[in-house]
Amino acid sequence: MIEEKSTNNLLELNLRRDEHVELRAGNLGVRLAKNDEERDAARALRYRIFYEEMGAIPSEQAVRTKRDFDDFDQYADYLLVIDYDQSTVMDQVVGTYRLLPQEKADLAGKFYSAGEYDLSALQEYPGRLLEVGRSCIDAKYRGRVAMQLLWEGIALYIFIHRIDILFGCASLPGTNLADHAESLTYLYHAHLAPPALRVTAVPERRVEMVHMDLHSLNHRHALVKLPPLIKGYLRLGGYVGDGAVIDEQFNTTDVAIIVKTELFADKYYRHYERRLRDALE
Repeated sequence: MIEEKSTNNLLELNLRRDEHVELRAGNLGVRLAKNDEERDAARALRYRIFYEEMGAIPSEQAVRTKRDFDDFDQYADYLLVIDYDQSTVMDQVVGTYRLLPQEKADLAGKFYSAGEYDLSALQEYPGRLLEVGRSCIDAKYRGRVAMQLLWEGIALYIFIHRIDILFGCASLPGTNLADHAESLTYLYHAHLAPPALRVTAVPERRVEMVHMDLHSLNHRHALVKLPPLIKGYLRLGGYVGDGAVIDEQFNTTDVAIIVKTELFADKYYRHYERRLRDALE
C-alpha cells in the first residue's frame, strides 16, 4: 500500500510538471495547444463549424479572418484533438475546447458566461472554478473516439489544476423555444442545481425553462433528444442553472451547466492511470 501511494504521488507530481502531457487513441491525440499556430488552427476550426455549418452570425473581422475569436481567447487554454495522419497543423486540429480557469478569468476581467448568467453562487462556493466552452469537432470525426478524447483531456486538466467546479454555457441548436419546450422543461425539473450552485440567467436575457405540464412530460424521450454534449455533462452528475438564454449570434438556446468534479476526476484517474504513465514515459 505504501509503494502504491508513493507511485501515485510520483505520477501526480510528473503531471503537474508537464500539463502538455498527451493521451493517444490510434492516430488521434488530445493535449493542450503548445503554440500560436495550434491556437490559430483551433479558431479556424471553430469558424468553420459555428459560422459555416451551424449558421452563427460572424462579425466583419470574423468574415475577414475566417476565425472565431473573442476577448477571452487570449487568456484561455486550448484543448485540442489532433489527427497525426494529417500533414499540416491546420488539418491536424480536428476538435477543440476552450478552458478558462479562475486565475485566467481574473486576468480577462470576468468569465465568458457572466454575459448570460449571474455567477455569484459559484464564485462564493469554496473551490477552484473552470469554465469550459467553444467546443466543436470536425464533422468527419464526430464519432465516439474524438469526443471521448476531449472528455479525457478535460478530466486530466481538472486533475492537474485541482479544479472543484466545472461550468459553462451549453447549447441547444436554434432559437425557437417551441422546439426546445420538452428539453428545457425536463432539464429544469430533473437537473436543476441546488441553491448553493444555482446560477441564474441575467434578467435582461432570461427566458423561462418550463414550457410544459410536468405530468405530460416524457422524461426518457426528453433525455434522448438532448444534444450529446449536454447528455455527457448529465452523466457526470451535472446540473443546470435557472433560466435559459437565447444567443442570436450563435443561433442557439443556452443553458448553464455546473458539474462538481470529484467523482469525474477520481474515476478518470483510476481508469486511465496506465495511459497516463505511458504518456509521461
